[in-house]
Amino acid sequence: MGTPYRVKGNTGDWEVVIGLEVHAQITSESKLFSGAAVGFGAETNQNVSFVDAGMPGMLPVINEKCIEQAVRTGLGLGAQINLTSVFDRKNYFYADLPQGYQISQFLDPIVGKGELIIDLAGGEQRTIGVTRLHLEQDAGKSLHEHSPKFTFIDLNRSGVALMEIVSEPDMRSPEEAGAYLKKLRTIVQYLGTCDGDMDKGNLRCDANISVRKPGAELGTRCEIKNVNSVKFVMKAIEFEAQRQVEIIEAGGVIEQETRLFDATTGETRTMRSKENAHDYRYFPDPDLLPLIFTQEYVDAIRATLPELPDQKRARYVADLGLSPYDAGVLVAEKATTEYFERLSATHDPKLVSNWMTGELFGRLNKLGVDIEQSPISSEQLGGLLALIEDNTISGKIAKTVFEQMCETGKPAKQIVADEGLVQVTDTGAIDAAIDAVMAENADKLAEYRSGKDKLFGFFVGQVMKATGGKANPAMLNDLLKKKLS
Repeated sequence: MGTPYRVKGNTGDWEVVIGLEVHAQITSESKLFSGAAVGFGAETNQNVSFVDAGMPGMLPVINEKCIEQAVRTGLGLGAQINLTSVFDRKNYFYADLPQGYQISQFLDPIVGKGELIIDLAGGEQRTIGVTRLHLEQDAGKSLHEHSPKFTFIDLNRSGVALMEIVSEPDMRSPEEAGAYLKKLRTIVQYLGTCDGDMDKGNLRCDANISVRKPGAELGTRCEIKNVNSVKFVMKAIEFEAQRQVEIIEAGGVIEQETRLFDATTGETRTMRSKENAHDYRYFPDPDLLPLIFTQEYVDAIRATLPELPDQKRARYVADLGLSPYDAGVLVAEKATTEYFERLSATHDPKLVSNWMTGELFGRLNKLGVDIEQSPISSEQLGGLLALIEDNTISGKIAKTVFEQMCETGKPAKQIVADEGLVQVTDTGAIDAAIDAVMAENADKLAEYRSGKDKLFGFFVGQVMKATGGKANPAMLNDLLKKKLS
């Protein structure tokens, strides 16, 4: 277990306590209580029904697909599925909330307690409790950029189905919070219940943060609202914990409030005082009956669950012989896993893993893109791996070919043919090169034969140089050993 994360204060070390509330937009064709379309980038107020606009007398109708997606997510989190749940009205005023209330679930959510395993540096894992998952409708959006005097309202997002996934306050560092958010995003992507696109606001996070002396009672928490990047969540926690420590050590008191994170300054600032549940005057929505379904319905959804990241990671280690670290890297993003599985179906999984976690990820990091924007498709990389596997090129030459593939977009086979990079597997040619090197380095040969074994690498390097790096490494090693013995 690593060293616990601590915030340094004048009075000693402080512990940070973190719980996350994640709003995940459900992948569906229409909204939670209306048939209006769901889609990013539509023209303002194009995807709005009378229900979404809060017109009097309009009645909500539950979207069955959204219910199924919530149950599916709960099962993916190993959580309790509640066969009866209730929609409530959460009353408050927002300019972009025309009903004057949000339909949400409060006392009786659709999903109860579950858990999520996070992967930390050094291979350490921790289990974080999930308190609940409840369904709710999103609000609209206020637009301020069109006028210095007026606010415009876009209701396209009004009524879109959200899963609010609430964790226990089990996290103790920004790293753990980041790992939780990444893992949750991966799970919903695997399940197909949310696309996890934080840039579009389809997955956003509220972080509840407090500090205390290690082992002491929980402190007063502040909520950092609507952070839409893993990196920003981690930075917000770091800043907020330090801010709270400084206030307490200066004799101040932490006020329970909702704060915003400013990505430009890296600071948090007050948004509003934190409301309590009674401020919202929750009561069951009179237009929606309790949501009741059978265990058979839940079991039918369970039967369709895909292999999830933790299961996949375990299989990669047990069946494919990958290291736990490499397996964890390969399952961390759904797109990465799909890339790996397309290749490992026809190539040695360890070879695929080595090339993906080495050369490919190195190139992606250099370009600052993810695997979906990779300059090398899985089919192209497969072409290169095939040339390694049939001994056409050595691993060393393959790295040169890979670089040229990235630069030119040409297939590996064409580059190898154009550049004359085919591996030398002719034992006669390799023998000849060894003889020549030994003749040119008689002094080194004498030293080797008098016991200086480390010179073996010198001879390998010289023969490789003489063959333009094209000698088959395994054959070269075997032949050289025989010659030197």
